[in-house]
Amino acid sequence: MMITIAIVLFAVGLFLSAFFSGAETGFYRATRLRLLLDSLGGDWTGRGLLWLTNHPSMFVATTLVGNNLANYVVSMAIVIGTQAFFTGSGHLPELIAPFLLAPVVFVYGEFMPKNLFYEAPNRLLRRCGPALMSSVWLFLPISSLLWGLAKVVQWILGVSPQTLQLVLARRELEQVFEEGHEAGILRPAQRGLAQGLFAVASSPVGEFATPAARVPRVDSSMSKQQVIRLAQRQRLVAVPVEEPGPGRRLLGYLALVDLYLDSSPALPTPRPLVDILETDTYIAALMRLQGSNETLGQVVTADGETRGFVTARQLSAPLFRGQ
Repeated sequence: MMITIAIVLFAVGLFLSAFFSGAETGFYRATRLRLLLDSLGGDWTGRGLLWLTNHPSMFVATTLVGNNLANYVVSMAIVIGTQAFFTGSGHLPELIAPFLLAPVVFVYGEFMPKNLFYEAPNRLLRRCGPALMSSVWLFLPISSLLWGLAKVVQWILGVSPQTLQLVLARRELEQVFEEGHEAGILRPAQRGLAQGLFAVASSPVGEFATPAARVPRVDSSMSKQQVIRLAQRQRLVAVPVEEPGPGRRLLGYLALVDLYLDSSPALPTPRPLVDILETDTYIAALMRLQGSNETLGQVVTADGETRGFVTARQLSAPLFRGQ
């Protein structure tokens, strides 16, 4: 009787270990876009899994409790089984049995399920979705304590709770591009462009701007030919324009292509400079320049002081590195 109980407990513990270990891998490999589409279509499993992706701390707490429960059940099954097989043999069988069964637990309770969920995360996670959501509610009294502790640690350390979600979102987008490339929808250049964007999207725009002291400027009293020669000599596509006199206030900029196309001998009216805060991200600055259809922007502080200048060409260059 005790041997049967030990075998049943060992099988249950092995199954729980495989379930939570595989679900953890599937959670980080699943495509959030598919879960979102399923939830919009009224699928309750998709809605539950999407809720978990929006609350990763709760999922981590649930899998942590589940894996610990699985380890406890397996350990108890080994103890009961050794006591039933080796009655009166002391504690030596109880010490040797875990070493002998460890490969079985590792292969069938960890390695194999993780590989299966890695290869087919969306399909297997959807099939395990109802059981996973049931585990969330079943372990809620314990996992909520772990979730609350994680929130306290995040508050003490000042870590944003959005960090993990951003990492997951970026990983999901990279996976979508990878699948599109493998399916022949995306060309290598398009995939490289997306990867280049991921690499610099959150970087501050100040890293790409030329310091203000290194950018030559012209004043509105100069002739068109003087401005063209200066731009050609410095290899500039746009030149900031200042008003003459001691104030040297910036009036805007002149694009070299406008000077070539304008047939008038006088300087055209300067185009307005796009103000970009030095705290803005790369992607925000690029969208601002592209949206305004301007060539040159000035990077300014919160007080309006000019720190540097940046062109659309400068911001576009990191996207095409290595292509």
